Amino acid sequence: ARVQLELPEKFSFVTELTVRASDLNYGNHVGHDRILTLMQEARIDYYRTLGFKNELNFEGAVGQVIADVAVQYKSESFLADVLIIKIGVSDFSKYGFDMYFLIENKMTGKEIARGKTGIVCFDYDIRKVARIPEDLRQKLQS
Repeated sequence: ARVQLELPEKFSFVTELTVRASDLNYGNHVGHDRILTLMQEARIDYYRTLGFKNELNFEGAVGQVIADVAVQYKSESFLADVLIIKIGVSDFSKYGFDMYFLIENKMTGKEIARGKTGIVCFDYDIRKVARIPEDLRQKLQS
């Protein structure tokens, strides 16, 4: 069976990224692995708008690790395409949450991909799973 991702009803962040030559594979379209990189870039942009400098330091040494990922590829994307990436967050636990991505071609409106990352907070000083910092939770849920 193929992976099927149900997206959240609400997206709390939208950004645009342009497809670069380094995103292309030998098929001359965006490579499957590069979709994950585009999701990461969008996630970093989102965190910055929330006031966090990076994914390694939400509070003290508490940052994040990716626990799981799923991607559903819908259509091709090519060099210089402008992609709209929407992010929604849900399924909070005391240690993490899921972040959902909808990637669309800005000019055609065509859906390129959808993805989900399971994010777990992690204390990099003691190398263990950590509770979600309250500041992060509040900003993600607002």
